[in-house]
Amino acid sequence: MPLPVRMLRVSDRHLAEMENNLWNGRFVPAAMEGWRAGAATVSVRYRGGHTRAYPKRSFEVVSSEGTRHYNAELDDPSMIRNALSFWFLDRIGLPSPSARHVLLALNGAPLGVYLEIESVDADFFRKRGLRASSLFYAVNDRADFRASPRASLLDGYEYRFGGRGERERLRGFIAGLHRRRPLAETAAYLAARLDIDNYLRWLSGAVLTGNYDGFDQNYAIYRNRATGRWSMAPWDYEGTWGRNCFGKSVGADLVEIGGYNSLTRKLLVHKPFKKRYKNLLRTLLGTVFTERSIMPRAEKLHREIAPYIRAERVARGAYAGFFDELKTIRQYIRDRRAVLLRDMKLL
Repeated sequence: MPLPVRMLRVSDRHLAEMENNLWNGRFVPAAMEGWRAGAATVSVRYRGGHTRAYPKRSFEVVSSEGTRHYNAELDDPSMIRNALSFWFLDRIGLPSPSARHVLLALNGAPLGVYLEIESVDADFFRKRGLRASSLFYAVNDRADFRASPRASLLDGYEYRFGGRGERERLRGFIAGLHRRRPLAETAAYLAARLDIDNYLRWLSGAVLTGNYDGFDQNYAIYRNRATGRWSMAPWDYEGTWGRNCFGKSVGADLVEIGGYNSLTRKLLVHKPFKKRYKNLLRTLLGTVFTERSIMPRAEKLHREIAPYIRAERVARGAYAGFFDELKTIRQYIRDRRAVLLRDMKLL
């Protein structure tokens, strides 16, 4: 089946403004065709960190119909890791963005294959029947729930939406993690303020896929209006399945079985929470984190984009590597399973 086509149109003046202000994150007016009949009026800007300096750029497109990200996925030789990760995280019970590969053109010039990703925003929660009082993005490595002066506890977060006082609620939650109290009181504090099941599923997802930098950035944290508890959702998930976020090959033992960040450490010091995590991890290793479960999806994603990747990758001399990536992902699953089954005794 052919990939959907998206046509982005930006005036020469506004395109020059984007190029001249590559890092400022300002939106410019544009039009997008391919979402529905006719053209949609949108705003667009470049997105990403180090990838903004790449020749194939990523975009954030905002309209009255919501926000979508268009990732160039240039660091991933397979171009499927993000999509595969979101699919997998959805299967283990996390609210995860929908994602699909598309062909993107800018002012009529083809840019190649992109991953169109649903934004984690108010529309995201509404579509899933979730009510969020607030939402924050973890945008840098200071979002690791560390003990810091109260004024800097939110330095790693970008506020997205929420009522008055939501910033202070998140700040208070993080500060409260580090308050000295008896162990039982800390467990009660966590159970009252954190969706434990959600967090353990998020932790399992990061540990299984090897998302090393996902413990302290590139996640979304939101407060569930119905329960008042904080919950996690994946937001960006490209450094996985045997490669880091720069596309470099990494070992299957890179991420420890217990994961990282201060909240994880505070949680797993309590035996009942650690036992729940161990049981969940064992269940996932026996069901969804297997070659039999994952590889058909990886192969489908790979097969859908293969005809279009040839033109892109031949120009860069990387076409052969694209086909090797299914082997890399398969081997990662085998090796990661062996590592985690071996290290289960550490929990």
